Amino acid sequence: MINVTFPDGAVRQYEAGVSALDIAKSISEGLARKVLSAKVNGQVWDASRPISEDANLQLLTWTDTDGKSTFWHSSAHLMAEAVESMFPGVKFWVGPALDNGFYYDMDLGDKKLTEDDLVVLEKKMNELAKQNNAYQRKEMSKAEAIAYFTEKGDEYKLDLLQNLQDGSITFYTQGNFTDLCRGPHIPATGVIKAIKLTNIAGAYWKGDEKNKQLTRVYGITFPNQKELDEYLLMLEEAKKRDHRKLGKELGIFTMDEDIGPGLPLWMPNGTIIIEELEKLAKETEEAAGYKRVVTPHIAKENLYITSGHLPYYADSMFPPMEMDGEKYYLKAMNCPHHHKIFAAEHKSYRDLPYRIAEYGTCYRYEQSGELFGLMRVRCLHMNDAHIYCSKEQFFQEFKAVNDMYLKYFKIFGVDKYVMRLSLHAPEKLGQKYVDEPALWKETEDMVRKVLIDTNTPFIEVPDEAAFYGPKIDVQIWSTIGREFTLATNQVDFNSGRKFKLEYTNKENQTDVPLIIHRAPLGTHERFIGFLLEHYAGKFPVWLSPLQVKILPISDKFMEYTNEVKAELRSAGIRVEIDDRSEKIGRKIREAELSRVPYMLVLGEKEMTEGKLSVRRQGKGDLGSQTIAEFIGTVVAEIKNRTEE
Repeated sequence: MINVTFPDGAVRQYEAGVSALDIAKSISEGLARKVLSAKVNGQVWDASRPISEDANLQLLTWTDTDGKSTFWHSSAHLMAEAVESMFPGVKFWVGPALDNGFYYDMDLGDKKLTEDDLVVLEKKMNELAKQNNAYQRKEMSKAEAIAYFTEKGDEYKLDLLQNLQDGSITFYTQGNFTDLCRGPHIPATGVIKAIKLTNIAGAYWKGDEKNKQLTRVYGITFPNQKELDEYLLMLEEAKKRDHRKLGKELGIFTMDEDIGPGLPLWMPNGTIIIEELEKLAKETEEAAGYKRVVTPHIAKENLYITSGHLPYYADSMFPPMEMDGEKYYLKAMNCPHHHKIFAAEHKSYRDLPYRIAEYGTCYRYEQSGELFGLMRVRCLHMNDAHIYCSKEQFFQEFKAVNDMYLKYFKIFGVDKYVMRLSLHAPEKLGQKYVDEPALWKETEDMVRKVLIDTNTPFIEVPDEAAFYGPKIDVQIWSTIGREFTLATNQVDFNSGRKFKLEYTNKENQTDVPLIIHRAPLGTHERFIGFLLEHYAGKFPVWLSPLQVKILPISDKFMEYTNEVKAELRSAGIRVEIDDRSEKIGRKIREAELSRVPYMLVLGEKEMTEGKLSVRRQGKGDLGSQTIAEFIGTVVAEIKNRTEE
């Protein structure tokens, strides 16, 4: 018999070789029908895989992220089976699950997949799903696997096998499809009830543009049609809110081939948004006791060797420049520069916590296939800061950073969020993570205590920590339910020692500070991309590049129009005049389309009475107001940073 421990601490005994699906059935048939996979001792397994030793077990369903991932990866295999039936001889590369759905990269030879083919493939996938074929796992020796794919002439799988160790190789079969795969998979195809193939794209093999271009097919599936219908509606709304489309329409940013991919140019309207966000950050950080600093865009190689970024992070950094016999790198992160500022002057315990902040410009070499509008770029402006504190101060400082997140969420109308507590993987100490097991446990416990004691919603994610300590990744959802990774809050127990950062403690002894890396507003690029989609381009007044547009009915009211404009500008309101010889109806429609929060219609009546006819974006006519009343309303919205 083996002992199986459930998430609630309950322990039950089962025969060795029992599967998670068997265990679910022993609890209830209804639960068993919902189980997609299982977490066994922290690893996600097939629900049908035998468990032969004592284990901690979590049954995973559609409501679990890992359950969805299993469902979508299994759907990729179902799609591959459909493709293979339609295009015999097709060769497959990889087919991972995504945050929403899945894709599979494939080599169709001289054949081409069309949008019309997707409809046929969906029909075939539905047909195969209804067969309720089991996903069967089979362990293979490396020699057997190589022989199998050599006979098939599949260079893609043979390439994958090069990096796999004997004894770790598994194949999965469902129906007539077999593939090299580490899994896990759902029990059978029958739980896949609703299918939509969404897109065809090209993708270079291994992401290298020197390699052959493969066909990539994207799709998404659900356990019922209702959820698919809701998702497709959300997708349509997301297309309207695409930050790349809105960014162009509203003159926020542009990309230019002569500048280079992933290097956005901020237009005047986008620059206003940047300045407003910086103003918010500076006000908030000043009130919280931060001091502002500025650091260079480049540094010598040795700085990043000391920090550990070059050994761990070299692939994401631009190649070095050689000058005067020294190698210089474009700054990929601000932290080493900030550590040098801390070290520049002697510190005592009275100087701690020492908080320094910077909207620092960083450069990261994202692969060309991963670049995406403002969300994945090569030049980014980060709302960065570092807090140097003692262990006794850590709880309050880490809590204060989380409180700052909550303040920003309220300002921007973010109602749904979760903190991802990213932990290390003990087996990767000395490789992916600093080899300090005791410090890892101590700091992870410290972060966990802050989250629990402050009732902050969080989930724990193994093997996603920074190399120098645990971190929190902040996940937020836009108004239409799209998930974004906003920012990070990291603990660093290693850099203080590496950079010889010291302070004199109360006992007059030398001590090393703990370091908190935090960026509550993330980067301008990613955050403005999020805000464009979150607000659908209809920014709140305080953040809107143009806050008021004055629409005179004819030229004879221009003198009064200019007087109104001057008063608004004196009050700090961003205002423009539409002085074109167009009908007022057209001016209003175009101002609405350009998403200006307020429109002022000025004609004979307004000029005679010294008033304004006020219209609000999306709300229509608000009636007549005096100039003073209108200015008071707008200035209050700007000052309070209200959403409406």
